[in-house]
Amino acid sequence: MSAHHILQELLSLANAERAAFLQGFFKTGKGQYAEGDVMLGITVPVMRDIVKHAPAMPLSEVQALLDSKYHEARLVGLLLLVRQLKKAKKPEQKEIFDFYLQNARRANSWDLVDASCRDIVGAYLLDKDDRSVLYRLAESDNLWEQRIAIVSTWTFIKYGQLDDTIRLAVKLLANKHDLIHKAVGWMLREVGKKDRDTLIKFLEKHHSKMPRTALRYAIERFLPEERAYFLDL
Repeated sequence: MSAHHILQELLSLANAERAAFLQGFFKTGKGQYAEGDVMLGITVPVMRDIVKHAPAMPLSEVQALLDSKYHEARLVGLLLLVRQLKKAKKPEQKEIFDFYLQNARRANSWDLVDASCRDIVGAYLLDKDDRSVLYRLAESDNLWEQRIAIVSTWTFIKYGQLDDTIRLAVKLLANKHDLIHKAVGWMLREVGKKDRDTLIKFLEKHHSKMPRTALRYAIERFLPEERAYFLDL
């Protein structure tokens, strides 16, 4: 199966009514964060089923999907990379990791980032000492690369490795975009699930500098009186 065949299948499944709703939901209007993105209106389970039944594809074919104007085609391409990295041996994993980073700006919506980065960037870096690429991404001028930096640490959190999440959260506290505030707060909440004391320590030190959205996400699982404490400090 080629990228062309997958694209034809996606086009055959297009749903105009759902696409119109998604155009608004994903902020594709003029001046919005996903300006110009084009939706086909296909559900994620359907796309995951396409990926499940697709054979392994050369990266050149995946590139064709990532270059598509259609949101769903890019998501399928990213999910194919996730699947291929999980099955790949070490040398091929590095190739997929590098390919993903080269195309990071093609993951140009929060759902595309969140569906792919932890299982590619996070998974690849899990056993690596050098994670400097995450800090370079956090310093990027590109919203999606910044989000990749923090959300990729979700994999580290799963295995109790919390330091990079904390350091990146500090680095991104001054970021101006709501999608980064949400991602930082979300990852801090995940840290709290693993180690509540680490989250409390972070909040005690940084709550006054945190964007309100990030703070609310981080303390979402706290008791009402605990949330009030940090919100009212």
